[in-house]
Amino acid sequence: MASLILASTSAYRRALLARLGLPFECVAPGVDEAPLPAESPHDRAVRLALAKATAVGSQRPGSVVIGSDQVGVCKGELLEKPGNAEHARLQLQWMSAAAATFHTAVAVIQTDPAHALQFVDTTTVYFRALAEDEIERYIAADRPFDCAGAFRCEGLGVSLFTRIVSEDQTGLIGLPLIFVARSLRQLGFAVP
Repeated sequence: MASLILASTSAYRRALLARLGLPFECVAPGVDEAPLPAESPHDRAVRLALAKATAVGSQRPGSVVIGSDQVGVCKGELLEKPGNAEHARLQLQWMSAAAATFHTAVAVIQTDPAHALQFVDTTTVYFRALAEDEIERYIAADRPFDCAGAFRCEGLGVSLFTRIVSEDQTGLIGLPLIFVARSLRQLGFAVP
């Protein structure tokens, strides 16, 4: 059986892939994630997922490599990781009573990137109207500074929403496991 590699340094993606109970290692892909001119959020996520898998796959021939990327957008603006409380506050104020869409792309390759198994989960998160004190309490409790959109849906962030529409709830966290499990089974891995 080929070795399994996650082309990511994300603790969230690592924890998600670990749910499948397969041995794997994480390798930093070292890919420039800057958006290209006129590139849609969907296309950016797809391009970067494949670029990450390809970059690591070229270093480790014969391995099965999973690359993933997520791009969020609200009211036409890209949602980046806030990095600190001030930027998190601004993002949450921006998204209050609005919908944000997250495109989470995944590429699974074995040897030839031209034959990658690819998927994009598109999740829409509907935020309720958020009061300033609610935003402050949330930021203090969850400290979502390393999450695009300034929330952790797997934590207290779920209290900020009226609903989430998605094919795969793990896509919003960063790695659509339904597709990943199906792809790995297709490649011969023993995934229940």
